[in-house]
Amino acid sequence: MEIDPTLLTILGVAAGILILSGWVEQIIKGYKTKSLKDVSKFLMIFISAGAVLWLIYGFIVSDVYIIGTNIAAIFLMMTVLLLKKKYDALKH
Repeated sequence: MEIDPTLLTILGVAAGILILSGWVEQIIKGYKTKSLKDVSKFLMIFISAGAVLWLIYGFIVSDVYIIGTNIAAIFLMMTVLLLKKKYDALKH
């Protein structure tokens, strides 16, 4: 079955936007409340590791959407982890 390249592009971009939007919202909420206590650092580490593996896969298959989404995801997750560390340190 052949898939229309335009439809495939729309699918990849939409998936990336949806995945990344959740992280942006978490960063905004954490910045406003100065708290990320409910975010598990282990969850963030596992998701980050998965994103790194997806990034490697994206490079292997030369898929710009997988590469771009996972670079952005890693950046956003690292932002959440850094904010969590900073705000958790302020509470102690």
